[in-house]
Amino acid sequence: MEETQSQHSITPILHYSTGIVVGIITVSDRATSGEYDDLGGPALKVAAEKYGWQVLSEAIVPDDAPRIQETIRSFSDQGCGLILATGGTGVAVRDVTPEAIRAIMRVEIPGFGEAMRRESMAITPNAILSRSLAAIVERALVIALPGKPSGAVECLGFVAGAIPHAVALAQRMPTSC
Repeated sequence: MEETQSQHSITPILHYSTGIVVGIITVSDRATSGEYDDLGGPALKVAAEKYGWQVLSEAIVPDDAPRIQETIRSFSDQGCGLILATGGTGVAVRDVTPEAIRAIMRVEIPGFGEAMRRESMAITPNAILSRSLAAIVERALVIALPGKPSGAVECLGFVAGAIPHAVALAQRMPTSC
């Protein structure tokens, strides 16, 4: 997708002290095809609302890099300053969420993934297999979270304190740092 002038002139919808506008993407072939209900997206929505954030957009997409990228860009264009993706962060053949994000990011923020894995190791030894990450894509902070609903919510909690500042930076808002 080619950047246009209008993408550069989007007015950020983040009000640093009053809330964050969120998009939630569930990445799952099986949920997309209706094999099972999406539980990760709704769990993240409840968590985001508990943080006082406004969920603007939600989508379920297959484990397909172009679809993931298209949805991230669409949510950023809609004004989402934070995009939470759940699923596709493991090591299965169809797990492509990290690669999809890295292909369109401006910069990766390694500390988010490191913190999520470190804290998750106290809960399950399988956390070492997670490829969760965070990156700036266009004017949004994008966080790739595990597909298991409890893991997604827990990992979000591990990094929630850094999210408001990271979103402000992504949206090029003045900060104290």
